[in-house]
Amino acid sequence: MTAPAHRIDADTLRRLPKAVLHDHLDGGLRPATVVELAAQAGHPLPTTDPGELAAWYVEAAGSGDLVRYIATFEHTLAVMQSREGLLRTAEEYVLDLAADGVVYGEVRYAPELMVRGGLTLEEVVVAVQEGLAAGMAKAAAAGTPVRVGTLLCGMRMFDRTGEVAELAVAHRDAGVVGFDIAGAEDGFPPADHLAAFEHLRRESVPFTIHAGEAHGLPSIHQAIQVCGAQRIGHGVRITEDIVDGKLGRLAGWVRDRRIALEMCPTSNLQTGAAASIAGHPITALKDLGFRVTVNTDNRLVSGTTMTREMSLLVEQAGWTAEDLRAVTVNAVKSAFIPFDERRALIEDVVLPGYADLC
Repeated sequence: MTAPAHRIDADTLRRLPKAVLHDHLDGGLRPATVVELAAQAGHPLPTTDPGELAAWYVEAAGSGDLVRYIATFEHTLAVMQSREGLLRTAEEYVLDLAADGVVYGEVRYAPELMVRGGLTLEEVVVAVQEGLAAGMAKAAAAGTPVRVGTLLCGMRMFDRTGEVAELAVAHRDAGVVGFDIAGAEDGFPPADHLAAFEHLRRESVPFTIHAGEAHGLPSIHQAIQVCGAQRIGHGVRITEDIVDGKLGRLAGWVRDRRIALEMCPTSNLQTGAAASIAGHPITALKDLGFRVTVNTDNRLVSGTTMTREMSLLVEQAGWTAEDLRAVTVNAVKSAFIPFDERRALIEDVVLPGYADLC
């Protein structure tokens, strides 16, 4: 018999196996690490108290404006300009996922934002991969194994997406599993980077695209039908193509072809893409059969974890254990790793982890 949603306590939620597909490395640092590394780099912060800094991030990012939300990354990026900073933050990233019950994660970041200290794009990627590998080794040794793949991001308002796409191709057998474009969405359509996406398709490297958050259906249409994205980052505004439960052609295409929507409830509230957890489009889209996934986006900036995102959906949107299991399976099915590895994760880890609740 299924346990009622309200009886899924926080400790049970934390222990459930989780998969996160949309999480930014530079948005998930530990506050204490930011304080320590900023002091070493001589970078001024709004406060040097870790607790106050964590609160500052959530408050500053909750303006309802995506551009201001992105601006909060100034301080995390400032401490990620050296090999040492990248090694530490990447390792801690993995350990924090493991502590949250995540068994599979994909972390994304933009190498071009981490070269102000003199590192090359290549050196940034190598350092991050070394840090992630160290974190995975420590997590496995502690009995909480987690696999983390990397998505390299090109910044959509700049002109280095081609270089970053080349890096994704070059490192696809060394931990990089895919590609993305990030940054301010409105005014910077994905088709501006079509050459990079065409190159990735020729090289058989999968990619997702941030779309349908600050900009509407044209952004989603370009990402899928013009650029060929296999997943959509956020995608909340696909609801603009759904009227009284009837799907328009684009919404139908997304649902019927099982294009995963990487949805980030708390983050979407902060940027104004959704008004509440209870009314977030993720629940309606789930009920309509879309392949929705639950994600954190930026754990420091949003003051969140996968456990917290799931808890909010249970408490405020009426989600059940079956719902949580379904979106976790959705995420693994849409992960940018080989089919046999996805199937093993689902059959050997995810489904057994929910057996007592579903």
